[in-house]
Amino acid sequence: MCLISCIESYVEYIDHLAIAFMAVSGDSFCTSAWNGFLINLKHCVKFYFAQEIGGFFIFMGVLFITAINTLVFYGLVHVGNTSGADPLLPIITIGILSFLLCCITLGLFDDAIRATLMCFAVDMDLNNGSPKYGPPTFHEKLEAIMDEKFARNFDNGA
Repeated sequence: MCLISCIESYVEYIDHLAIAFMAVSGDSFCTSAWNGFLINLKHCVKFYFAQEIGGFFIFMGVLFITAINTLVFYGLVHVGNTSGADPLLPIITIGILSFLLCCITLGLFDDAIRATLMCFAVDMDLNNGSPKYGPPTFHEKLEAIMDEKFARNFDNGA
């Protein structure tokens, strides 16, 4: 079971990379899987960092929305509950349904992060290591980050 679980995880990982690269290039699935894997290896640190940060925000969003929905339902039940019935089961049901719906809808942002990173990596590869396409605000922020990183490395080396 452990081996099958590892293979399933790897296939899912390659599938997500292939879909992201297909969105950028329009190549076939197998070609996109291979090229997406190579680009991911080349830009591994950027991909990993952005995926982890994005995953954290998605997780926090799921927890926050689930908690708010459950608390609002709890408040509504206690305000309108004149029969004295126990509201525990409906509150648990609302909490579980809120959690599942949030996981489904906010989980789409994980694919959006991967596709955005793939676009950025392809743009950098096509233009000798510097991104050329995208909105001007993206390039301004990226340049500020790169200048700050260069200045920090220069100060550490001096």
